[in-house]
Amino acid sequence: MEAAAPKSIPKSVRVRFAPSPTGPLHVGSVRTALFNWLFARKYGGTFVLRIEDTDKERSKKEFEKGILEGLAWMGIDWDEGPEPLGTHGELPLDGGVGAFGPYRQSERTALYKNYLTRLLEEGHAYYCYCTKEDIEAQRQAMLAAGLPPKYSGHCRTLTAPPPGKDPQTIRFKVPETKVEFNDLVRGKVSFDAALFGDIIIAKDLDNPLYNFAVVVDDALMKITHVIRAEDHLSNTPKQILMGRALGFPEPAYAHIPLILNPDRSKMSKRFSDTALLNYRERGYVPEAMMNFLALLGWHPKGDREMLSKDELIAEFDIGRVQQSGAVFNEEKLDWLNREHLKTMPLDEVARGTAAFLAQRNIVAANEHLLERAVAVQRSRAKTERDLADAVAFFFALPEYGAELLVWKDRSTLNEVAEVLGRAARALEKIPAERFDLEALAAILPEIVGEHERGIVLWPLRVALSGLAASPDPVEIMSVLGRDESLRRIAGAIRKASAGK
Repeated sequence: MEAAAPKSIPKSVRVRFAPSPTGPLHVGSVRTALFNWLFARKYGGTFVLRIEDTDKERSKKEFEKGILEGLAWMGIDWDEGPEPLGTHGELPLDGGVGAFGPYRQSERTALYKNYLTRLLEEGHAYYCYCTKEDIEAQRQAMLAAGLPPKYSGHCRTLTAPPPGKDPQTIRFKVPETKVEFNDLVRGKVSFDAALFGDIIIAKDLDNPLYNFAVVVDDALMKITHVIRAEDHLSNTPKQILMGRALGFPEPAYAHIPLILNPDRSKMSKRFSDTALLNYRERGYVPEAMMNFLALLGWHPKGDREMLSKDELIAEFDIGRVQQSGAVFNEEKLDWLNREHLKTMPLDEVARGTAAFLAQRNIVAANEHLLERAVAVQRSRAKTERDLADAVAFFFALPEYGAELLVWKDRSTLNEVAEVLGRAARALEKIPAERFDLEALAAILPEIVGEHERGIVLWPLRVALSGLAASPDPVEIMSVLGRDESLRRIAGAIRKASAGK
């Protein structure tokens, strides 16, 4: 049964994720998208994707593609857009994730121009003729007077352009008032707008800036809740004032805590390990990444930490978001990823592992063999990349030296060849169709014979895997099957006999 929304949350919830395509998709941005998505799905609302690309110099199509690809990998789908995805060559997404392309601010400049013109005509905004040098001189004068620096308002009351000067920007007339709002995370928040000065909202009518465009977009897209990181908190009173000047309804705001490095410094795009898709390349699975990011700054009722997507939706409560920063603990991510790998459908883990095997030029064409290998190894693996490393020997026996077959210098290569020969003769008695864990365990005493177990099982394991560290030889043989196991043992016997 769908959870009933609290009285303070309307049934027609509309939220948005509005990233800037100026760099790789940051895990902090994905956490913001996730909180919005969970909130919308919790209450049967709408999740809107909007690309905020008003920064023409820094916005790049490859970064937008990375945003779409990252959200698709995470399974975060959006509900509407200006046209079906692919019309303008956007990234095609499988499984219906993001059926529509995102809104882009660069395609909405005519809308912003209309509202900029309206603010100018109604006296809420004005052209500013102050150059960068003028602004810096005003700033220095205020600092020298012991005042907090802000725009002096030099052009606010001009009735005509100064002779020989061209407009440099468009500024919003910030009223000297207190702005208060109830933040869904922080409670009552108050700002003194008299400290802001008149803010720049556009370079000109055709080039709006973020703080203005976002106000227009949120209003026209009927956004009911703005859920974003706390570093946007200082923008909120300015956006509220612009919205009031335009007569827009005011959305509810929730400012979620920043994600911090282990030393409690702010995570930055400058560090590559904050890029979401880097974690995909390292072999983390989206189920674990979603689980992990949801727990950064939020926690469900009780002590549960491992939650599925459906459980996160059912449990999500914006009121349980904390105010303090959330530390990105990669050890916890590793643990969650390991646990999700254990519980995910075997065929799904096998497909992911096959992709990493392909990067090593290993083609896992035998799906049955791959799934059996993954079943043996996945409890030992931290990521799918680790899992690919762990199962690679099932498909391609690594090169190894004969000396690796000797256990702790307790035997000679001649003895290794002898015990492996006896093991092969015992194994040949098992029919191929019964070459399983039960039959192999039953014949193990005959394989070991009178020897110390390590003297037999060590070279047998090396013969089967080519590695110093690998699973139990019985497990390996149950996966490889009779013919391949005997083939590998025969190769090890030749290697031991040749002494190399």
